Parts: sequence; structure tokens; C-alpha cells
Amino acid sequence: MGKIIAVANQKGGVGKTTTAVNLAACIANAGKTVLMVDMDPQGNATSGVGGKAGKNTVYEVLMGECTMQSIISPTVQKGLYVAPVDIRLAGAEVELVSMQRREYRMRAALESVRSQYDYIFIDCPPSLGLLTINALAAAQSVLIPIQCEYYALEGVTALMNTISRVKKGINPALDVEGILLTMLDGRTNLGLQVVAQVKKHFKSKVFSTTIPRNIRLGEAPSHGLPIHLYDNRSTGAEAYTALAGEVLRRNRG
Repeated sequence: MGKIIAVANQKGGVGKTTTAVNLAACIANAGKTVLMVDMDPQGNATSGVGGKAGKNTVYEVLMGECTMQSIISPTVQKGLYVAPVDIRLAGAEVELVSMQRREYRMRAALESVRSQYDYIFIDCPPSLGLLTINALAAAQSVLIPIQCEYYALEGVTALMNTISRVKKGINPALDVEGILLTMLDGRTNLGLQVVAQVKKHFKSKVFSTTIPRNIRLGEAPSHGLPIHLYDNRSTGAEAYTALAGEVLRRNRG
């Protein structure tokens, strides 16, 4: 059965979708079969792997109008598949409120396809609403990207509280996969101070790999390519390849 990992941080601009796309692609490139479920209405994870939303998307799956299997399509990376989304998903936050077992709809949708994949990554929206709760209810673990900036730890406290509540009431098996430090500028004292602070706070949960600030990482999505297919020699590609190796080792990949 595939391991389901939610990539979440309610703070925007921390490299969440960049991480979901490139980690999933690099793990697929390492020979695993991977599904990426886009749960952010912006749809950046979908377009970041060359995918397109069709008639049916994750929105229709959550509404019970079609199956997860019916919307999955291959991507530009061999072994990586995507469950696409578009802006229609923005309405789901309101519509889910009145539905039965509203927190468990993504978990139920993934049960039928989980055995087909080694890993399933869920790219969460930058909020702690019902879409993110659905992802956390379905996941076995959460990977949390944190930008190397002054307020890095502030937003994580709210997310940790949400994870704690989900563990107590919805998904007792939920764990923290790891904390990923992103957008590191190693030339600044601030960046290095944040790294030290986060490692002191979260200890072994922090990945050894850090993701540097890298222009090529910013360019790759506009070409619909993960970073290792866009520029395999960039520092961004090297970092996400290293992170994929670290995740595989942690899970005895």
C-alpha cells in the first residue's frame, strides 16, 4: 500500500507546491510509482508536471460525482501520475460543510487506488480549512516546508496545533514526516540562524537536505517541468534529488 504524505503549511510562499512537485517527480525518477493529488484550487502542482484539468477533477471526486481512478493521468515524468484540479475546487470548502463524513472524503477516494502506488503526495492549499483537513485525514504523515526567514516558526505553531487536533479526533496514525527548510540563502547570517533555530526546536524531524534559493526552480513551472527535467545540473535539482533519497531512506525506500 502506498504511503500517503501531505505537503502542508498554511503560510503561502514557503515552497510548498515546489516541494510537492519536485519531490514527487524525483522519487518517481528513482524508480517508484507516485501519485500527486493536487488539493490547491490554484492548480499549480497540476500545471507544474505538465498536467491539465479535464471535465472531472479532484473537486468532482470530493463531491462524489466520479472516482479518483477516473481523473488520474500520466505526467511528463515516467512513473509520476497526477490527480488534477482547477479553480472549481475553491467552492468545495463551502460545499463540504454540509456533507456527511466531510473530513474523510479524500481518504475514502484514495482507498481504491492506494495499492497502485508506492507513494501518494497531496499538495495542500495555504490554509487550514476543510481541504487541508481532508488531506490530513487521508495522510499517514505531513511534510512541512519552512522558509528560512525571521518568522519561520510562527506559522508552524498553528499547523502543529491542527495536526494535533486531527490526531486526536480524526486520524490517530498521523505523524510528521519531516520539516524541510526552503529558500535558504547560505550567504546570510539570518538564514543560518533560522536553520539552527528550527533544528533546535524540531531536532531529528528536520531533514538534512535544505533547499536553496535558485532561479531555475522558479523558472521550471512555467515550462510544465519538474526541476530535474528542466535543468538537472542546477542546485535546485541536486537538492530535491537529495531530499528524495532522504525520504526513501527514512521509509526504507
